Amino acid sequence: MASPWWSRDGLEVRDGRLHIAGHDAEEIAHEHGTPLYVYDSCRVEINLRRLADALERAGVRHRLLFAFKANRHPAILSRIRKMGNVGIDACSPNEVSAALEAGWQAEEISYTGTSLSRQDLDQILPHPLQLNIDSLSALEKVGSRCPGRTIGLRINPGVGEYSATPTASGTKPTKFGIYPDQFEQALEVARRHELHVRGIHFHMGSGWLHDELPVFHAAVCRAAEMARRITELEYVNVGGGIGVRLVESHRAPDLDAYAEGLAKHLNPLHTTVLCEPGDFAVRDGGVFLVEAVGVDVKGGTTFVGVAAGFNAFAIPVLYQDPQEVVLCRAADAPPALTCALAGHINEATDLLADECRLPEVREGDILALLNAGGYGPGLASHHCSRPHAARLAL
Repeated sequence: MASPWWSRDGLEVRDGRLHIAGHDAEEIAHEHGTPLYVYDSCRVEINLRRLADALERAGVRHRLLFAFKANRHPAILSRIRKMGNVGIDACSPNEVSAALEAGWQAEEISYTGTSLSRQDLDQILPHPLQLNIDSLSALEKVGSRCPGRTIGLRINPGVGEYSATPTASGTKPTKFGIYPDQFEQALEVARRHELHVRGIHFHMGSGWLHDELPVFHAAVCRAAEMARRITELEYVNVGGGIGVRLVESHRAPDLDAYAEGLAKHLNPLHTTVLCEPGDFAVRDGGVFLVEAVGVDVKGGTTFVGVAAGFNAFAIPVLYQDPQEVVLCRAADAPPALTCALAGHINEATDLLADECRLPEVREGDILALLNAGGYGPGLASHHCSRPHAARLAL
């Protein structure tokens, strides 16, 4: 029987059973309990090296900055830290503090926040971070407190719509970034406060796939045009957002094509390109294990009840991403039913997956929700007084 589309080294079927990083998934669940996030820390390093290698092949002078919010498990951070050439993308003062505690130096941290308060600035300005400012009001605050400081400007290229989550750009204005029609005003504010603008930052959304690469490259082109107006340019930060294949019909972005587009538009600037992989690095390196607690048919729909909810695994509810689900004891068995995974939160929207095609599911079975390595615990709540999920790094 052909291997499932999602199988790879570290996530594979052995004798019909799902294995994660060489360990039987169902046995992990019985040993550690559920709900449980299980991370393959080796996969995280592999993904970061895949991206770095593509940039090397394209001749892009670069530096990777791991997006801290994507996964802050100590074992994951330790693995990344030991690589030695990956910095941190932080977006809150507490992330800065945690990154420093995890061993990064302040100079290795890039800070790109939004709606900066005076309290935020009290915590971040004492550190020699790479600071990207995303609004005129924040620029005035930083300039009045730290005249002469080196900064970057987070811009919004104002181009593109995504089939994924258009969090940062597109036709509808968003809170993120300095738009092109404000760029000269931002440079003037910086000059007035003697701030030294050394970089450009932008971020085009999250989870974009192969078909969105031309949109991303159009944004890179616009960013390059704006970067040429900076006389002492040191870096262009192209953000993160590279998606991963979540279901069989998806086409993952071609990393070589991604890097070649960066080379085309940014290599002529003779600058360093900064990339902020977060979800791309960790998402397919994690699974979320849950126990089935009941199977019911209601109104013609089969619901598999599970002992977990969106308070622990919020991605499907917040982002409406499609979710691949695997029955751990029969990972490559043909489907026998189409169902929805119903969580135990007392809200109708608490469906962890929809239109799942699975073998026959029994009460007590362990199900694995794939591509769960990014953001999960960071989005957790105690809604309905349900506990958070545990985490295990292999």
